[in-house]
Amino acid sequence: MAAPAGPVLDTAHYYMKHSFDVQDYKLLLDLYTCYAPSYPDSFSAKEVITFRVDSALTFIRLNALNTSLIVDSVGLSGNGFTHMNDTLTVLLDRTYQPGEVAGVRICYRHKNIFDHGFYSYGGFVFTDAPPEGARKWFPCWDRPSDKATTDITVKVPLSVRLGSNGILADSVISGDTLWYHWVSRDPMATYLVTLTSKVGYNIHPQWYHLYHHPSDSIPVRFFYKTGENIGNISGVITPLTDLYSGYFGDYPFEKIGFAVPDGSFPWGGMENQTMVNLYPGGFGNTAVIAHEHSHQWFGDMITCGTWADIWLNEGFATFCELLWVENSDGYSVYKSTLSTYASDFMATTASFPIYNPSWAIHTPPISQLYSTTIIYHKSACVLHQLRHVLGDSLFFAAMKSYASDTAFRFGNAVTEDFIAKVNETAGQDLSWFFNEWIYQPHYPVYENVYDIIDDGNGTWEVNLKISQTQINTVFFTMPIEIRVTFQDLSDTLIKIVNYSNNQLFNFTFSKKPTGLLFDPDNNILLKKATTLLGVQKKSEGERPALYQNEPNPFSVATMIRYHVSMPCHVRISILDEQGRLILVPVDRNLTNGTYRLDLSAGDLHEGVYYYRMEAGDYNATRKMVVSK
Repeated sequence: MAAPAGPVLDTAHYYMKHSFDVQDYKLLLDLYTCYAPSYPDSFSAKEVITFRVDSALTFIRLNALNTSLIVDSVGLSGNGFTHMNDTLTVLLDRTYQPGEVAGVRICYRHKNIFDHGFYSYGGFVFTDAPPEGARKWFPCWDRPSDKATTDITVKVPLSVRLGSNGILADSVISGDTLWYHWVSRDPMATYLVTLTSKVGYNIHPQWYHLYHHPSDSIPVRFFYKTGENIGNISGVITPLTDLYSGYFGDYPFEKIGFAVPDGSFPWGGMENQTMVNLYPGGFGNTAVIAHEHSHQWFGDMITCGTWADIWLNEGFATFCELLWVENSDGYSVYKSTLSTYASDFMATTASFPIYNPSWAIHTPPISQLYSTTIIYHKSACVLHQLRHVLGDSLFFAAMKSYASDTAFRFGNAVTEDFIAKVNETAGQDLSWFFNEWIYQPHYPVYENVYDIIDDGNGTWEVNLKISQTQINTVFFTMPIEIRVTFQDLSDTLIKIVNYSNNQLFNFTFSKKPTGLLFDPDNNILLKKATTLLGVQKKSEGERPALYQNEPNPFSVATMIRYHVSMPCHVRISILDEQGRLILVPVDRNLTNGTYRLDLSAGDLHEGVYYYRMEAGDYNATRKMVVSK
């Protein structure tokens, strides 16, 4: 949905705790009188809910808001009911055992009230259900985890054109009446069930040939009122679908549908499954189209398991919207837009993390659930930062693996599922990344200092101290790029891992440095940082020092020199490129002096490593390369 004009609780799989599983909603709606003055919101309906029993049942509870709906009777397996507040309790005709399939028939009416779920005005009739508004126009289990197919038949005047989820199975004319019958073969969450209609609606048909199976095609339908220009969406929908299909797999559903209701539609867009609604004028807004269309993969095909996992919908769609920007306008525009989103987030006073475990049980206010700065913008920036950490190849492989996993396709996923899929695809444990960026609030604030020291023998040292000063969240471990500039106008890019606060890095060069840039390409979007030049003098006898290994790179062995300025405990550790400890060749008390460590390549694989020295308050890290 477009934005409007580590866990404390064990809630990751809360969505599974449900005594029955709805298989199908079959609706018969009589909307005939809703299209003429005075455009009433009242209608009558019949519904059959088919469900599979998960634990022994004598009744089922459904959501049906009693300020909107009046339930007249229940039948089939239903044998009585009570209706209080938003809960409809249907008594069953016997005890049903796990594995049995049953159905209840509900006859009900919608009151003549405006409830922000069912809209009837000026010849338009449409529904809007996020996050839990489906209960305003049909009884259902109104949580995102219980997905079901739909079979919707609607009675309207002959002049009305009506779209809904799935495929139009048939339309039958009887006198001045038209019966539309829409069927979705793919299960969906209740908040994605929709219908959109209008007297005199125009329907523009075209076809999309699947990206990976071009001999197969699906219908594309645009519902629009006279005078609306559909040229932009008609032209962009094929390349946009191709782009997402290339990244995440073929478009997953049987139809692509877009419609524009009237001005009372409350959002920029709503990703109803196969039937997206856009705000008036939205056909011309490619960014909103891209956002909503990507939801068909992330939000509709794979739906958040709980509302605590809403970022798997909205953060992903915001990021995908920018993938289209990158594809059409270039990486620099993609990056500058993300930088703007990061600035918007860091300017907000909101203080909750992206993942809030209590939301799995208690749905928060819409202003929090759909927080533009946190759930949309921060989440998209986090995905970009994950892209930076993994590199494009691994990142997009992980995204495609997640989107194509049959454990999630046409079902649900929670945040832990996505993390596990990323770890599996990347072949490494990235829990540290998600723990700080998803499960914790805020962002790091860096106050760094560096100095440039002339060794007096044709070499220069650059010492960098990286400090995080935020007090409202955790320490953020991150790989960081450092760019050192030189007097000859050249520069060099150095990659380091900042895994502790006040961490000291030391670099030696054979030409004169003139400056240092911290994260020069702003790959850590979510941060505030200052990096200042200090003034120090070289004096080996006054402070510890860790020197660059020689030779570097090396294939057999290398030598590491280090200086201890006073008696203390010294520990030297060897780390891999992800900051994981490999071995500790030095871990003992030493007196002041200069020492030598001979390190054999031994069982080290070819690649980048770091060696770290800890001596009292001194902490320094250098990079070395094994080349075999």
